[in-house]
Amino acid sequence: MKIKAEKFISDLVEQTEKNLNKAEDLNQKSLTTLNFKSSDEKWNALECIEHLNLYSVYYLREIEKRINRSNTSAEEYFKSGIIGNYFAKTMLPEDNFRKMKTFKDKDPSGSSLNKTSIQKFLADQQLLLTLLKESKKISLNKTKVPLSISKWIKLRLGDVFRVVIYHNQRHLLQAKQMLNNL
Repeated sequence: MKIKAEKFISDLVEQTEKNLNKAEDLNQKSLTTLNFKSSDEKWNALECIEHLNLYSVYYLREIEKRINRSNTSAEEYFKSGIIGNYFAKTMLPEDNFRKMKTFKDKDPSGSSLNKTSIQKFLADQQLLLTLLKESKKISLNKTKVPLSISKWIKLRLGDVFRVVIYHNQRHLLQAKQMLNNL
């Protein structure tokens, strides 16, 4: 995938704003509704959001650190890496969710959650929008961010943005589908 960097960031900002709006819609629901589970094996809406929060702790901090330390200049185009493109595509929501195993430390099952999870997610999305804006000044290709699963695997900043945003999109859709089961 090769795309003008300005368009790429603009598209990611737009998707993040959509994710923010979906989370704001969830915040209007009752706590009982947000904690509804159709089965013990599935997450409720708040668990979907908390799962995203658990990943944001790592990724937003790493992205911010890499942006602040970067001494690269912005390029006209962003070109996705092979591994980064693969990871990003696996995060995209599909009509029939491809089941993915969650790491134990990122699994919120059985947690006692309230709307604080949504408020944290909303704050994280605002930070993500700020980071997207700041990233316009540096190389999305040369600035690298290590994955949470392995510090040895580093992806291009642009690909990490895609992974995080698509992951958010995926689980917000999962939360919405859970509420549609009510």
